[in-house]
Amino acid sequence: MKLISFTRVGRIEFGALTEDGIIDLTSKIAPEITSIKRLLEADAMDRAATLVAASRPALKMSDVTLLPVIPDPGKIQCVGLNYEAHRKETGRPDNRQPTMFARYADSQVAHGQPMIVPAVSDRLDYEGEMAVIIGRGGRYIKEADAMDHVAGYACYNDGSVRDWQRHTHQFGPGKTFPGTGAFGPYMLTADEVPDYTAFPIQTRLNGEVMQDAKLSDLIFPLPSLIEYISSYTPLSPGDVIITGTPGGVGDKREPPVYMREGDVVEVEIGPLGLLRNPVVKEIL
Repeated sequence: MKLISFTRVGRIEFGALTEDGIIDLTSKIAPEITSIKRLLEADAMDRAATLVAASRPALKMSDVTLLPVIPDPGKIQCVGLNYEAHRKETGRPDNRQPTMFARYADSQVAHGQPMIVPAVSDRLDYEGEMAVIIGRGGRYIKEADAMDHVAGYACYNDGSVRDWQRHTHQFGPGKTFPGTGAFGPYMLTADEVPDYTAFPIQTRLNGEVMQDAKLSDLIFPLPSLIEYISSYTPLSPGDVIITGTPGGVGDKREPPVYMREGDVVEVEIGPLGLLRNPVVKEIL
C-alpha cells in the first residue's frame, strides 16, 4: 500500500493512495485509528490492507491537502555521513559508529509544500534521503530482527542550513528550522519492498541532477542503524529514521549551490516516488 496523511475540511486524516484516487481509512478500521501512527500503534496494517482491497476510492488528490507522511512522529532520528562519497566531500574521518542527530516534527513539510529558506540565512542546502518508518517498537533490537520492525519507506529532503549547522560541533541548529524537512509523497509499506538496497536515489535542483547514488552504498545499512539507535533510545511505532544523504551536496560544490526562492527541488527513490517542493524565502 501507499499510505498518505492529509487534511480535508479542517481535519487531519489518512488513507491509501491508488491509481484511481484515495481510499479514506480514517476511523474506518476502528474509531480510534485516525492516523498512520495510530494504525501502527494498533498493529493494524493487515486490517488496513483488507479494507483497501475491498474498497473503492472516494477522494481525489484535489480534494485533500497533503501532510508529511507521519505528521506527528515521536522521534525523528537522522543519520549523517552515511555515504562514502559524502563523507569524503566533507573531509570527515571514518566513523566506527553512525553519526546521529535529531530533527523536530514541526520542521517538516509535505510533498508540494514550500521548503523555506530562513530569514537569518541564505545557505539552505538539499539532502535527498530515504526515510524509514518504524512499525513495531522496541529496545535493544538485534540486527537480525531489525527489518521486522519496519513499517515502510518514503522520500525525504533533509534540508540543512549550513552556516547555522557550523555554529557548534552539534548539527542541531542547522537541521531543524521550520519548513526544511520535506517528507513524502507517501509511505510504501514494507511488504512491497523486498530489498530497499536495490533502489536508486537522485536529487534534482531545477531539473539538474545534483545527487545520484544507490541505497546499497549506505555505509551503515538499515539493520545496523536500527540496532544502534534502539540501544540508546526506545523506538516506537511511527518513529522515523532518515538514513543519510549521498555525495553532491550544494555546500561542497565549487562554487557552492544553495536553494533559492523560485527553485524547485526533487528527490526520487525508485518505487518510493517523487518528492517535489518549491523553495521560498521566509518573510518576517
